[in-house]
Amino acid sequence: MDRMSPDDRHPSLADDLAARTDEQLVDMLAARPDLASPPPAGVTVLARRAQASGSIGLVGESLDLLAVAVLEQFLAAAGPLSREAVIAALDGRADKDDIVERMDLLTDRALLWHSGEQLEAVANAGSALPWRGMHTAGPLAERTVAEVSAQIEALPEHQHDLLSTLATGSPLGRTRDAARDAPADRPVQQLLAAGLLGRVDDQTVELPPVVGALLRGRTPPEPGDLRRPELTPGSAKGRFSMSEVDAAGGGEALEVLRHVTTIIDALGAAPASVLRAGGLGVRELRRLAKTTEIDVDRLGFLVELSAAEKVVAQGLPDPPPSRRFDEPVWAPTTLADVWQHQAAERRWLALATAWLDLPRRPWQVGSAGADGSALPVLSGELHDVSAAIERRFVLQAMAESRPGVPVDVDRLAALLDWRHPRWARRLTPTLLASTLAEATSLGLVAHSALTSVGRLLVTRGGQDRDKEDWEKTVTAAMHKALPEPIDHFLTQADLTITAPGPLNAELEAEVALVADLESGGAASVYRVSETSIRRALDAGRSSSELLTLFTTHSRTPVPQSFRYLVEDVARRHGQLRVGMAGAFIRCEDAATLAGVLSSPAAATLALRELAPTVAVSPASLREVLDELRSAGFAPAGEDSTGAVVDLREQGSRVPVSTGARRTPLRRPGPAVPDRDQLQVVVARIRSQDAADKVTVTSPGGPARARGGGESATALLQLALRAARRVRVGYVDAHGSASRSVVRPRTLGAGQLVAVDETTDDEQRFSLHRITSVELLDS
Repeated sequence: MDRMSPDDRHPSLADDLAARTDEQLVDMLAARPDLASPPPAGVTVLARRAQASGSIGLVGESLDLLAVAVLEQFLAAAGPLSREAVIAALDGRADKDDIVERMDLLTDRALLWHSGEQLEAVANAGSALPWRGMHTAGPLAERTVAEVSAQIEALPEHQHDLLSTLATGSPLGRTRDAARDAPADRPVQQLLAAGLLGRVDDQTVELPPVVGALLRGRTPPEPGDLRRPELTPGSAKGRFSMSEVDAAGGGEALEVLRHVTTIIDALGAAPASVLRAGGLGVRELRRLAKTTEIDVDRLGFLVELSAAEKVVAQGLPDPPPSRRFDEPVWAPTTLADVWQHQAAERRWLALATAWLDLPRRPWQVGSAGADGSALPVLSGELHDVSAAIERRFVLQAMAESRPGVPVDVDRLAALLDWRHPRWARRLTPTLLASTLAEATSLGLVAHSALTSVGRLLVTRGGQDRDKEDWEKTVTAAMHKALPEPIDHFLTQADLTITAPGPLNAELEAEVALVADLESGGAASVYRVSETSIRRALDAGRSSSELLTLFTTHSRTPVPQSFRYLVEDVARRHGQLRVGMAGAFIRCEDAATLAGVLSSPAAATLALRELAPTVAVSPASLREVLDELRSAGFAPAGEDSTGAVVDLREQGSRVPVSTGARRTPLRRPGPAVPDRDQLQVVVARIRSQDAADKVTVTSPGGPARARGGGESATALLQLALRAARRVRVGYVDAHGSASRSVVRPRTLGAGQLVAVDETTDDEQRFSLHRITSVELLDS
């Protein structure tokens, strides 16, 4: 039988791929990186991989609703279609240019291929659909949402319940009533006839997405309209300038940074127990909320972020807190101190990127878990890699809006359903509202619009290339959005200090030492009290230094009440001087020391009078100070020179490896090689195809050697002397086999150096990896 000539053979996807340019193949592999690893041995292998269900399913993740509708037209035809036929079928439902663009996209990604003048879908192309049936071309495409809703309302109760079951669970149902010859009076057959169910096969039905959305209380887009939904309203009503949006976002970011610092301090002073199943329990969370005065829901969100950024972790605390722990606890890490000393924009960037890459849903804290109990903060059940993907979907969709225009949640939901039909059931109204709430609290969204910082963050796309330049751009935008730090405050007669803006780091630390924060935000209020003044004096500040702080930085005259309070507390502070003995107590006022020796603290500390102004104790310096303060005295600690020392506790810390810092989360799937790597893959494909096409005209066939032993080396030496081509079979270090037609150039040191016939590039082959050598004609 005569062999069929290439012109007589029906074209295939392999022929289509072979006819493409190298750049077109590189573009296809960039969109479908799973096809490039390991490098295919020719276009035939590439075509076979491109038609695998698993690979096609990955492509379906990136198809929007119009691309799905175009693909369904080819699947419904079960054969080649012309571009004009597809345009005519979708006429009125989408713009012609958009339809053509989707056909080009499907062709570029090898879901469609050229069959002569027409296009044809590859085998298993249905795996790219977000559903099992073909719902964009079904009977509901000719109805409005109102008509479908009226149909559902008019259904008998048993049919309505059947649809509701599929709407709340899997949209697929298995039943013998799906068969075409099943009795027409069965509920499933009646719903199929009404178009409210779709038939997948004789035993499977599927709920159309429009029907499912209506039964779940959502308002879906019109099923007959495949155009991209408009995200923003046409009018400028409610519009804000970008400076207003960014300013609001910067204010929220400052509040988040303040709260995270408060959480670090609170957990350092009193670490939280770890649940047996992991996580932070409700009781500990409420205790922490009471200490920090942060709402429980917001607190859970910020603790999740702190753990993601590794400023909070579980471990054994060092130094141990007053409350002893024999098991791991949740406490600040050694990285927390480094984080707190960074610039505000650097801390903001760290928290924002931690949230974007967080494979968890903090807003689910408190909801029912698999066993019905409430999910705790930092629970393992909150882990889901899809969470980071969904978060980016939401913000990337918002980035399509005009700057400063508030985004309506319903419009956003419609756009997401259109852009990501495969994710439609996951992108629920609750998820959207919760994601936007978290983004708002981080300053990425403000006034229902994406901030400039938010827009820059979502352009990152998970790539590490040019990371340094990207970080500089984002931190510059964050610095601009944050209120400019100030170096002044306002003092009031009621012993309050009002900061009309964020204080610079040095002044904020001094004010926090001498006063207690009453209310935070863009403008903060602090209260000065006897306790706060004593705290500053204990830290080594003198009364004159505190009065200088008030007079230097207050834009209002310092009230006399401030001066009286500071001088009164300072007069009583430090009359008792405690040093090392165990510890000693000295006091210039003999009457005051006599009062100490007659107090209950004297027995507890085993005080012994050495002189009218000196006493000693075997207890430690810290114990003496704490006991005397508990007894109502105001002692100060001193060093060997007599200077007052700061003995405040810095809080517990748990160790964390520097290598344990968070790394950006990548979307599940194969890593995307760069274009240079993909060009190498394409060159190997071309080389393999060229090697397969070479024919040998020598009588008796080519001289051939198997393996990389002496016979192969001898054949290569012969080809080198005779300037003959050879076809080399080779297995690289990754186990990928290939064949190439080359001209040997040198042979030695266990390597063959040759020039590839297809690319004219020099290649090197390790002799022990060569599997075959064939001597070809010149």
